Amino acid sequence: MAEHDFDLFVVGAGSAGVRAARMAGGFGARVAIAEDRYLGGTCVNVGCIPKKLLVYASHFSEDFEDAGGFGWTVGKSTFAWKSLIQRKDVEIERLHRVYAELLAAAGVRTVKGRAGLADPHTVVVNDKPYQAERIVVATGSWPVVPEFPGSEHVITSNDAFFLDELPQRVLIVGGGYIAVEFAGIFAALGSATTLIYRGPLFLRGLDHDIREFLAAEMTKKNVELLFNTTIEAVEKVRGQLKAHLSDGSQREAERIFYATGRTPNVKGLRLEALGVKLDARGAVIVDEDFRSSVPSIYAIGDVINRVKLTPVALAEGMVLAETLYGGSRDPLNYADIPTCIFSQPNVGTVGLTEEQAREQCGACKVYKSTFTPLKHTLSDRNEKTLMKLIVEQDSDRVVGAHMVGPDAGEIIQGIAIALKAGATKATFDATMGIHPTMAEEFVIMREFQLEWH
Repeated sequence: MAEHDFDLFVVGAGSAGVRAARMAGGFGARVAIAEDRYLGGTCVNVGCIPKKLLVYASHFSEDFEDAGGFGWTVGKSTFAWKSLIQRKDVEIERLHRVYAELLAAAGVRTVKGRAGLADPHTVVVNDKPYQAERIVVATGSWPVVPEFPGSEHVITSNDAFFLDELPQRVLIVGGGYIAVEFAGIFAALGSATTLIYRGPLFLRGLDHDIREFLAAEMTKKNVELLFNTTIEAVEKVRGQLKAHLSDGSQREAERIFYATGRTPNVKGLRLEALGVKLDARGAVIVDEDFRSSVPSIYAIGDVINRVKLTPVALAEGMVLAETLYGGSRDPLNYADIPTCIFSQPNVGTVGLTEEQAREQCGACKVYKSTFTPLKHTLSDRNEKTLMKLIVEQDSDRVVGAHMVGPDAGEIIQGIAIALKAGATKATFDATMGIHPTMAEEFVIMREFQLEWH
């Protein structure tokens, strides 16, 4: 509309916000985007990308060890944390430039600074108001550390990517993706690593077999697991951090890393003052078109707390832009979203867990295979792989696929296409395997257990 500076103003230049802004600009809308930290949001700066780079780095210690089984003699190796972090920073800076160029190419104006909402059509950045027909909140989420004596001494994933030195000993608190992934990273890079979780087993919500299997494999890789345990207090002692645990014991470490959840990043936006409804955790409540309780204000990404994954945020941004400016109104389908945990070994999963299948599908056939990857027949490494398929008995449809093992994410991505297409177990059985690969196990499984509702 003529009285507005922009058709769309996006607050937050992370995965969701950048995709919505670029797509809307491509459809011809006048678009601006505000960001007060860094382009690319959590994923590019303190999430997916730098984490995967650290995961790559952490695998080399095992690769050097395994080389001897294949006839290679590898000399003494050393690791320089500072060099890794510097290289990581160079790559992130390159991505910043790429994001800036992509936004500019789409005609999107980037405004640097902290944004707030003055009214349903006004965004204020650096004390300057911008009028917009529609506003999109895409401010993501932020790590949360519970308050306890000494909590000021701990770090989060935001800090871990910028440590000056690799800690000799680290305590990691939490039971989700981030805690499990960083436990693998630190342990493989040489830190004495303990993962502490308040529950009986980490990765709640994943298939139980996968959780148990991963716990056993991580223990083999020198990650100490302390379940049913919490930290009651932390104190600084002689340059170290001493953690007082709920079982009465104490542990010392150079760093204590908390990965105990993230909260929607809505502080200072004045959403509730404008009538935008938030849920109990502070997430913006939206309908299937991502519209909030205020008609001109929308929200996407982690700030709506639906599925906190980068591909989902990208999809939400794309669907929103298509709905508003592209003439499409197909809602986003959240079913059968594949995901990977870059633990060591990796976890890949798509579809229903065995527990969910029992509740939703009645009788199911469960196929499981545990084996030693071919590589480790020569490396002599004591590492196993687990693959699992869950099949609805009446329809023969594959409703879940899960894996613990090398490159699980790469393998499950292809399996996810099959599930999305409604593939049956007969389809899997009729598919030729690629031999010798781990992935072929998914198409040659024949033995099953029958699980009833």
